[in-house]
Amino acid sequence: MDVKFEHSDLKLINPPFESKLADLIIELDYLRKKPLGGTTYPSTFFQLKKIFHTLESIGSARIEGNRTTIAEFIETKIEKRETKDEKIIEIQNMEKALAFIDENINKTIINRIFVSELHKQVVKNLTPPPDGEGSENPGYFRKKNVRITRSNHLPPDMSQVPAYMDELFAFINKEDSSKYDLLKTALAHHRFAWTHPFDNGNGRTVRLFTYAMLVKQGFNIHIGRIINPTAIFCNDRDKYYKFLSKADTGIQTDLLSWCEYVLDGLKNEIDKIDKLLDYNYLSKNILLPAINFSLERKLITPQEEKILKIVIKKQIIQAGDIRSIFPGKIPAEVSRTIRKLKNKDMLTPEKEKSRKYVLHFENNYLLRGIIEMLDKNNFLPVSKDE
Repeated sequence: MDVKFEHSDLKLINPPFESKLADLIIELDYLRKKPLGGTTYPSTFFQLKKIFHTLESIGSARIEGNRTTIAEFIETKIEKRETKDEKIIEIQNMEKALAFIDENINKTIINRIFVSELHKQVVKNLTPPPDGEGSENPGYFRKKNVRITRSNHLPPDMSQVPAYMDELFAFINKEDSSKYDLLKTALAHHRFAWTHPFDNGNGRTVRLFTYAMLVKQGFNIHIGRIINPTAIFCNDRDKYYKFLSKADTGIQTDLLSWCEYVLDGLKNEIDKIDKLLDYNYLSKNILLPAINFSLERKLITPQEEKILKIVIKKQIIQAGDIRSIFPGKIPAEVSRTIRKLKNKDMLTPEKEKSRKYVLHFENNYLLRGIIEMLDKNNFLPVSKDE
């Protein structure tokens, strides 16, 4: 089929006041401004945040056809092994790019330099097409014309890409009323994909770009909530492509449908993941079952299980809190046991040189159980074994 490029304007649109999209904008703006509360201890919260960054990275790669399962990737984190497997490296690149966003977004603007750096990180150490998921020119706009898989849209000519991207950066950085922030995010995601500025890695880069916009808007500052926007897209990859393609028409109603799809998914993800701020829910549904899972598989000893359950109950412990497990033992033996758990990376000091400890689960055998329970409670973008 002969497809021709068709220009469409990039501009803000106003949803009808009585529409679901208008309601979503109001609800999400409330969540953005609502002070973050909760009973989950900060160190536990930030470990969960890193796990969700991992899930985000796996999900984004899977949209592009990487079939690495969550379970397979988690094993590489637990074993801390080097790999030459490019499917694993692709996901690790996404994790590093998400960390880069968190570290730098509050002191920079989202511009060509920033997006070029994201693209470099996405394709680092990956073979260029057609044999891999890398790029012939990391960080540089494409020097050839391309077609988008599964789309009837023809991206603009390579000569037009810089102008379209400059227009996009001007659009997102223009000072408009904050009520337009989320509409801008959804429209910018589509426009980036529509432009297809790089020779490869556009899908992974645009999802990072979207995350960066949300963080910039205050949805995930350093003391903020966890967000996992890729879950919106990878829960149903066909639906994602369908709405993207529909928006390619440039017709206002189709663009509004795309915006509603994105914002509805974001609202559902925030509502779901914010439950983890309720420590009663987190400990009952995720942490304690994860310890039972680890004990059943003999990843921890019965004694370690008792100690870790005390840690979960109290969130912060010191040696005196676990002496009841060691009747008749001298304090030095209790300290040795704590030291063993520290060496296994299952306990970590509350802060540097502190003798108070918190549960640690992001990079050790406990992580298997955490992922298992997140899966059972529908927190994963895809099943851990898919």
